[in-house]
Amino acid sequence: MAKEKIAYVCTSCGYDSPKWIGKCPACGEWNTMVEQKVGKKKSAVLSAASSDFGAAASSSPIKMSKIKTEDEPRINLLDGELNRVLGGGLVPGSMTLLGGEPGIGKSTLILQTVLNLKDMKVLYVSGEESARQLKLRADRIGNTHPNSPCEGGDAMWTATENDECASRMGGSELYVVCEAMIETVFEHIKAVEPDLVVIDSIQTMATETVESSPGSVSQIRECAAMILKFAKESNTPVIMIGHINKEGSIAGPKILEHMVDTVLQFEGDQHYMYRIVRAIKNRFGSTAELGIYEMVHNGLRPVENPSELLLSDVTDEDALSGVAVACSIEGVRPLLIETQALVSTAAYGTPQRSATGFDLRRLNMLLAVLEKRVGFKLPQKDVFINIAGGIRVTDPAIDLSVIAAVLSSNVDVGIARNICFAGEVGLSGEIRPVSRILQRIAEADKLGFERIVVPKSNMNGVDTSKFKIKIVPVRKVEEALRELFG
Repeated sequence: MAKEKIAYVCTSCGYDSPKWIGKCPACGEWNTMVEQKVGKKKSAVLSAASSDFGAAASSSPIKMSKIKTEDEPRINLLDGELNRVLGGGLVPGSMTLLGGEPGIGKSTLILQTVLNLKDMKVLYVSGEESARQLKLRADRIGNTHPNSPCEGGDAMWTATENDECASRMGGSELYVVCEAMIETVFEHIKAVEPDLVVIDSIQTMATETVESSPGSVSQIRECAAMILKFAKESNTPVIMIGHINKEGSIAGPKILEHMVDTVLQFEGDQHYMYRIVRAIKNRFGSTAELGIYEMVHNGLRPVENPSELLLSDVTDEDALSGVAVACSIEGVRPLLIETQALVSTAAYGTPQRSATGFDLRRLNMLLAVLEKRVGFKLPQKDVFINIAGGIRVTDPAIDLSVIAAVLSSNVDVGIARNICFAGEVGLSGEIRPVSRILQRIAEADKLGFERIVVPKSNMNGVDTSKFKIKIVPVRKVEEALRELFG
């Protein structure tokens, strides 16, 4: 009997080696090499399972000038937030990966989305839950049809063992199959001929051509390659759900993120009601877009105007120190968010610097600007920054609100609730211009703010006569602080 071959594969990038090594030469990670058996069967990508969906177009060189370009058709998912993040909708033949922590609501988001697609035939492949669990979740979401032919009033039918019930439910558009073998999944796809396929999750899928357990690097790589081949040849969009590891990246090899067309990150603290969908990679749209959901008892509710929810209902009489409102831009959407700061005397020898939802290194830079350019001494003070609502902001235009909140907490004087800020702070203490200033002003005006502090260089040739809000242009940090504290 021939001896089985053993290889060591990196769980981070998929690099394989004939012997174990501590540091992966490809990605530089330590202790990521795991032992796997080398199978003798051919790759799943070359197997006959994917050839049932038609042969790929013959490839031949073609001049760039002869390539016809046209707008990609989009599938409306009937969810404004998800459509925005995807760039206007789901592209046929695309492969989308939705990643997030366990229990964050990935399956709930996809299930409630496909339940609303009444004119599309959707196949939901679940390798984690049973059909009964999915049915209970669908009932909780509240999108099932009570008058369907099968017993219990399903909006779905199960294409596993009970095909008789499935055949009686010809009017349903959502098909559910609980299967983990990718070859069997393709048999169901060929039988159902869906318009959209959902894989929940890619870490539970396995192929017979690889001799390793589901979730291993080789299994994920082969299954994803096989699904990608099917999506491109049949022009059927595929949505895959993936888990993330403790470092916050998609579990499995990095090649998985390179293979798909779109990578969406589902974020949010389980102790907060908000969930955020970000586009980490998008071949058909911008990666700067952001979708916000609110977790309610019957699923996820899209938040069309998050500014009203991210601002607390506090009047000027109740205004507390250390709170400033910033006008941020995420993608094409303006957001008004609360920047909270707490400055206190250091209890220990070394002062603490902590930031939640904001870059800690940028906070240290802003504190250095305050000390060097403005003259405020904070070396023996603890400084804590928090972006309210549990969201993470990378827009540099919130620098001015961070500085205002820090000084407000330091002198224990509240900032009026009718004023907001938009401006980037430079190392010399100047207020640098920010993008889309008119959108920021319009959002603050719509929500009833009376004053907005903006960079003076942004106001050259800008018509502000249509706004009721008072615009305060400033050049340096000192001018902004004088406007606030006199």
